[in-house]
Amino acid sequence: MTLQKICILGAGTLGSRVALQAAISGFTVTLFDLRQASLDSANLTMQKILRQLVRAGNLSDSEVSGILQRVQPTLDLSEALKGADLVNESVTEDVSIKKALWTEVGQLADSHTWLTTNTSYLLPSQFAEETGSPSRFCAFHFHDVFYSRVVDIMPHPGTDPALIGILEELGRKLNQVPVIVRKENPGYLFNTMLMALLGAAGKLITREVGSIEDIDKSWMVNFHMPMGPFGILDSIGLDTAWHVTHKMPDSASQDFAAHLKTYIDQGKLGEKTGEGFYTYPNPRYREADFIR
Repeated sequence: MTLQKICILGAGTLGSRVALQAAISGFTVTLFDLRQASLDSANLTMQKILRQLVRAGNLSDSEVSGILQRVQPTLDLSEALKGADLVNESVTEDVSIKKALWTEVGQLADSHTWLTTNTSYLLPSQFAEETGSPSRFCAFHFHDVFYSRVVDIMPHPGTDPALIGILEELGRKLNQVPVIVRKENPGYLFNTMLMALLGAAGKLITREVGSIEDIDKSWMVNFHMPMGPFGILDSIGLDTAWHVTHKMPDSASQDFAAHLKTYIDQGKLGEKTGEGFYTYPNPRYREADFIR
């Protein structure tokens, strides 16, 4: 089937970016959230990204208004789902929250609608039954969308194989590089590798082996990277990282989760709040003399 309307559930950092890329790619988009403040913030984020794309020569000024008009924000879930060909969910990494939402979506969505989750670390089989249509459900996980353009397609055992091909085609239309995860795996492909890096950095900081800046410098210089593991954590969001690490049973992960919680309790969630391990919009690791 031809996909024309996409519904994004959750107007946070990633949901807003997926919505914007879908609109840029010509789709009609509904963006749902429970809070008007989140929708307002998403609108500001989208305008900022569009200005950056215009400055980079990837879009013209004349295209901007049309793109924004294709994104329809709403606090009404039934309105968001009406006529949607595909849903992509980006809400908090909490199984109970996702189950509750998907139970409601399963009752409201049209029978033809494909259902996908953008979960970073949970498995689609953990809440597939709640959708009411497990065969139409799959993980469709984006990264940064504009800078890191991989999109993971991870079916659960009951996913209709036809959906995999549909999502591959959609991923390319959204200017992403689709990769298929053949078996359910927490963290997909990249996040599994990334968590190994972040976990190692967590051990180094909680065991007081090195400072945040020195750990980042070591990674940046040796691998010629623009940021280190703590800069990466700031971009991901310390709350998102905590949701993953505090559920891991090993003591090192628990220690690191406790360390992250000290920042979260102060409202320091990373780049999205202006402060995490670094302060934004001009973090120390972007300064020219940082790696001298």
